[in-house]
Amino acid sequence: MNHRRPPSLPNQLSDLFLVELTSYRWAWRSMVITGMVAPLTFVVAMGIFARDSGPEALSYVLVGNIVLSLMFETLNRLASHFAYIRFAGTLDYFATLPIHRLSLILAAVLAFLLLSLPALAVTILGGALLLRVPIHPHPLLLLVIPLAAMPLAGFGALIGTSARTPEEAGSLSTLFTLLLLALGPVLIPPGRLPPLLATLGWFSPATYAASALRQVLIGPLTGRVLLDLLVLSGFTLLAFWLVAHKMDWRQT
Repeated sequence: MNHRRPPSLPNQLSDLFLVELTSYRWAWRSMVITGMVAPLTFVVAMGIFARDSGPEALSYVLVGNIVLSLMFETLNRLASHFAYIRFAGTLDYFATLPIHRLSLILAAVLAFLLLSLPALAVTILGGALLLRVPIHPHPLLLLVIPLAAMPLAGFGALIGTSARTPEEAGSLSTLFTLLLLALGPVLIPPGRLPPLLATLGWFSPATYAASALRQVLIGPLTGRVLLDLLVLSGFTLLAFWLVAHKMDWRQT
């Protein structure tokens, strides 16, 4: 009996990545609204209250809304995507193919990360202009952006593979987004946070994403960025492991 060998992992990843990119056809409208318009609206609203609080507060408003844009475009989008393919039967179809579940997860995360870049660029440039916060992008930005986005996307995929209905996935991802924004110095400087929220922020990937983005966009760059990147890498591995463990996959 002739057994065909499954495609290599790079081939699986590249093919699935192209498949996942077709999500742009249905997602581009919400990407414009939630990824661009909503963060810039929050920038304007929060900037009005923070403009008399000094440049530090404005820098937190800018970077916090950049993280918000990332969460809208990765966490929320992946939660909706995986919930949809579960209940539409697409995930069952993928499970019948000679592919590994991690290839599907990584391809979806990379595709939605790529699709998030226009909204992210608009938030960075538009927010800096509206708040009059000078930005000085460091080359490490090219590493920080994917490492900041991937754990958020991973936890979004976990919500999508765990929720009982697509509606529940949407509600949980929104709640998770709000919690991550509130925990730790993401939108608000640490000196103005209640001690409990500041402490809980050490367990939130958004805290480390905001810290790393603040250093590579506004400065100064310190040794803290290495800690941020290491923790974000750890959150990414944890999120991917949880998704792969939770995902119903008949073929291993």
